[in-house]
Amino acid sequence: MSSSLLERADTGTRGQIRRRTSVKSDAGIGDALYDSSSSSRTNSSNDGDNNEDQQIRADADINTKEEESKKKGETTTMSVLQYAYRPSSPAHRRIKESPLSSDAIFNQSHAGLFNLCIVVLVAVNGRLIIENLMKYGLLINSNFWFSSRSLRDWPLLMCCISLLAFPLTAYVVEKLAWKKRISDPAVITLHVIITTTAILYPVFMILRFDSVVLSGVSLMLCACINWLKLVSFVHTNFDMRSLVNSTDKGEAESRSSNIELFYDTDFKSLIYFMVAPTLCYQMSYPRTAFIRKGWVLRQLIKLIIFTGLMGFIIEQYINPIVKNSKHPLKGDILYAIERVLKLSVPNLYVWLCMFYCFFHLWLNILAELLRFGDREFYKDWWNAQTIEEYWRLWNMPVHKWIVRHLYFPCLRNGIPKGAAVLIAFFMSAVFHELCIAVPCHIFKFWAFIGIMFQVPLVLLTNYLQNKFQNSMVGNIIFWCFFSILGQPMCVLLYYHDVMNQKVNSK
Repeated sequence: MSSSLLERADTGTRGQIRRRTSVKSDAGIGDALYDSSSSSRTNSSNDGDNNEDQQIRADADINTKEEESKKKGETTTMSVLQYAYRPSSPAHRRIKESPLSSDAIFNQSHAGLFNLCIVVLVAVNGRLIIENLMKYGLLINSNFWFSSRSLRDWPLLMCCISLLAFPLTAYVVEKLAWKKRISDPAVITLHVIITTTAILYPVFMILRFDSVVLSGVSLMLCACINWLKLVSFVHTNFDMRSLVNSTDKGEAESRSSNIELFYDTDFKSLIYFMVAPTLCYQMSYPRTAFIRKGWVLRQLIKLIIFTGLMGFIIEQYINPIVKNSKHPLKGDILYAIERVLKLSVPNLYVWLCMFYCFFHLWLNILAELLRFGDREFYKDWWNAQTIEEYWRLWNMPVHKWIVRHLYFPCLRNGIPKGAAVLIAFFMSAVFHELCIAVPCHIFKFWAFIGIMFQVPLVLLTNYLQNKFQNSMVGNIIFWCFFSILGQPMCVLLYYHDVMNQKVNSK
């Protein structure tokens, strides 16, 4: 028994010694401070001057240990480097992919290649600018935006102002409907007459008077926007009346939690809606706290600059190319392809400038002046992988209108999804044709065919997207058909039809 006690004591002593050794071996700056402070407290009763000596010795020990640790670290680093760069050290340690391989290309930064594209783009376009100026000279003149003929388009100007009568008439009809002075069939009939007249009246005025194309396009755009707003105003009020008059109030409350906000129609909300940058009517919108006047001024300056750039490209590049070309459907096919490709670059620049000026600058300026909060006028359509995705991202006000007042109403009435999409494209094609063919006085349906041709492209790009997951094939097809082939072809077709019409009229 005594021997076992001795073994335990010996074991405990050895454990205590190991613990003390490990503590001492791991001791650092903090341990030195602890030791020095404890010794100074012990000797403070004997002599106060020894405290300063102990503190000096502690600081010296700290500096010595720091120098030793630095030397040890440098020695360790040097030994590692000597081993890593020895001839016998392995150079290949794990499996790696090439940066441009399909498995690793999206994990790399391509900022340098992007900068290269910018440099090449600037160099190529700089050469084209110099070549154009050497060949044609400066073609800009003051008659591009304003001419004596465009200033004489008083009938179109009066027609544009008179469009305000249609929302006022629709408001009166809705007010009578809310007060139950007229029946629902009469309300629907009156609204059909109002909206149909609102779109046919400008068409008649443009065809009746020989006006410039720019004035006619401006009037038709205003008329189409006015028609879309009218339909949204009428459809929203009709839906709210059906909710309020519903016999099942529980169902009505489940369908709309804010019936009180939409109850009856308000003249101020209609006026705000007619000038707001939206096509979907509601009684109230998210509003910002104040107007940033300096920000509005900066955006106006940008709008003037980019509008001037767009006019410069049209006058200096597009007009000479179009005038010197033949009809793309009545000549050599290789010549037509060459003309279309030559026209594609300046046409792309004009299209991008138009998008930036209208959807970003103008709509944001209008929203800021009206304190309109929802500024999502577009999304990242340039990254669209299918044509269908592009149409959902390109023009958000029109997309929201189609979803709210056309697509889902079709689905609720039992129309299949594919047919509802076809109806949406058909309506878009009709309005594109009105905005282009009517001002040009030409009904060849080029714009209508171009929009309806998107339907098979939607099917094609959706098929490719499903077959090749995460592929950009649809995005490439979109850029090719919209910027390289589709739009330049439509420009040539309409230009030559306009020129032929003028020749035949003479």
